[in-house]
This record gives sequence, structure tokens and C-alpha cells, in this order.
Amino acid sequence: MLKEYVRQLSTLNGISGRENEVRDCIIGQIKDYADYKTDPLGNLIVFKKGRKTPKNKVMLDAHMDEVGFIVTYICDNGLLKFSNVGGVNTKVFLGKTVKVGKDFITGVVGIVPVHLTEKDKLRDIPEKDSLYIDIGATSRDEALEYVRPGDSVYFDSDYVEFGENRIKSKALDDRVGCAILIDMIKSDLEYDLYFSFSVQEEIGTRGAAASSFEIAPDYAVCVETTTASDIPGVEDEKRVCLLGGGGVVSFMDRSTLYNKELFDRAFEIAEKNNVNIQTKTVVAGGNNAGAIHKSRGGVKVLTVSVPCRYLHSPSCVIDWNDVEHCKALIRLLSTEFANA
Repeated sequence: MLKEYVRQLSTLNGISGRENEVRDCIIGQIKDYADYKTDPLGNLIVFKKGRKTPKNKVMLDAHMDEVGFIVTYICDNGLLKFSNVGGVNTKVFLGKTVKVGKDFITGVVGIVPVHLTEKDKLRDIPEKDSLYIDIGATSRDEALEYVRPGDSVYFDSDYVEFGENRIKSKALDDRVGCAILIDMIKSDLEYDLYFSFSVQEEIGTRGAAASSFEIAPDYAVCVETTTASDIPGVEDEKRVCLLGGGGVVSFMDRSTLYNKELFDRAFEIAEKNNVNIQTKTVVAGGNNAGAIHKSRGGVKVLTVSVPCRYLHSPSCVIDWNDVEHCKALIRLLSTEFANA
């Protein structure tokens, strides 16, 4: 069922601040297995009763939102101007198909064709402000029949299984984390456990700041994805992590310097239980741990990530074996931290 959760969640649409569709789906999956509530910001906070009462309160967090775009202006000729929601490199959406507005109408991110581009600019990445979305409208009035400024724009991308255990889809960051949490909620747990399906991670880890304050955990594990750059042209120390290498545990990123004791303990537990584990070798990025570890009087936090190629693009790629090893490690860590 875990793979089905990943498929279902990754094909839903929910940019930062518009996570309703994702949250409703998760509630539908877990409502008969745990107590839950939605806070004013939109976070889904879940409590699952285990067989035992833990010494420490432990929270697992995964964010529901994905990167995308928002319509900012409609031109007289019916073309749409837009802005990024979250960190999206311009290179990944040039000429791509997108879904626009509440009816998910088809649009294309337009660029100047190559035969009209000056030779000295052929290798240049166009400025984002020069781009537009074409929905087939011929005038502003026609476009306004379907789209308004403030409407969401999503990558148009199918879920595909290919190669040996590989999956391609949009929004695997962090719907794969959400799927792992759903799978745990629907299973038997050794200890009581809290779960946060948080909003607005991609625009500043805003949701987790609220949910961690509400839950007030002693320990937290962020269940994430992280960049795998194990591709041609990238030197060993810059690859960050490897597809097929197991769960990724960070010692530091741009928002968190992780507790060294927890970092070391994760590797000890993984090795003892034959769980594949690897280190994030580049200090880059950030996630909800940055907000969680500063909540209230401070929280001991660790991040466990699924390696993902082409992150924040329409074609994120993961290895299914890594998902299974991450799930196993997260379950072990939640039990460990409950009685640390």
C-alpha cells in the first residue's frame, strides 16, 4: 500500500498555502486509525495511540506542499504572467505543460523560439520575467473566463514506474514523506506518537513552526527528500547522496546544525538492524527541522530523507528501495527517542 500512497499523493495538487486537496486525502486515509485536527494555519496534527506510553513525546513531520507558481497578471493578448511559489529553477519549466486554476486548464510556459533568438544568447537562460503561460486565450477577457490573478499553477506530470525500482513524478518532495507517515499511522505502534503533516514548508517552513509549538515534542524526526546529484559531470563530494544508497541523515544544512548524538545514534541503529543509511555530504538546503528545533524551549531533531534526483521539477526520481529503508529507520528512531 505504501507505493499506492506515493502514487496517489504525488498526483494531487497543493502548492504552498493551497494544500487542501492533499490534506483531505490524508484525512481520508487515517481518520479511522488515529485522532486528528487541523490548526488555523492548515497543518494536520495527528495523535496515534501505541501499546505503551513513552517517556518522551516524539513527533514525526512531513510537509504537504509542493513548489509551483501563481498567476500575477493577465496580459491584453490573453497570456499569463506568473511568479514562483518556492524554489524553482527557471531551466526546469521552460516549454513545459502546466495546469492552471481551480479547473486545472492546460497551459504552456512559452519562450522565444530558437530561430528568433540571437546567436550570442542561445546558451542563456531566459529571465523569468520574460516568460508567460499560454492557455490558448486570444484576449484578456477570454482568459478571465477561466483564470484570475492569484490562481495556482502546477506542473503537469504523470506518475511513472520505470527501470529497476525507480519512480518519476512531480511533488515527491514531500509527498513520499507524507506516504511514509500514513503507513505508520495505519500500523501498530510500540509507543504513542504524534504526526505533523505541515503546510508552507517550501516558502519558509512556516507550518512546522506552528505545529511543533502546538505539539511541544521532546524529539522530532523530519521525514523528507533531498537532492541526489549522482549524475554525470558532478564530482564525488558534490553528489550530496546516491539513489539506492538508503536513507539520508544530515549533520548540517542551511537551517539546522543537527544534534551530534542523534546523528551518531541513527547510524548505530541502522547498522545494527541492517538498514541502508548514508550521509548528506553537502551543507545545502533546509527543511522543517530549522523551525522545529527552535520551537518553545528547543527540540532535539533529526532529518531522514529519501534521495531524489531532479528535485523541484516536473520529473522527480526516487528509488523505491530507499523509501523502504527510510521507513524502517524512521520507525526504529521513533521507538529509540520515545525512551531516550
